[in-house]
Amino acid sequence: MLKITLVKSTIGSTPYQKKVVAALGLRKLNHSVELPDTPQTRGAVNKVSHLLKVEEV
Repeated sequence: MLKITLVKSTIGSTPYQKKVVAALGLRKLNHSVELPDTPQTRGAVNKVSHLLKVEEV
């Protein structure tokens, strides 16, 4: 499992990056979600890694 936290605002990000953050289930700053560690999740995290903090649970 991965604990993913949004630590930087999506203001100024591209619309694609905003959609990726929303698809991960993140809404507001410092909002965290736990998702399974799959290649699909890792790929989405890599697209917006500069906005996130990722921890293995």
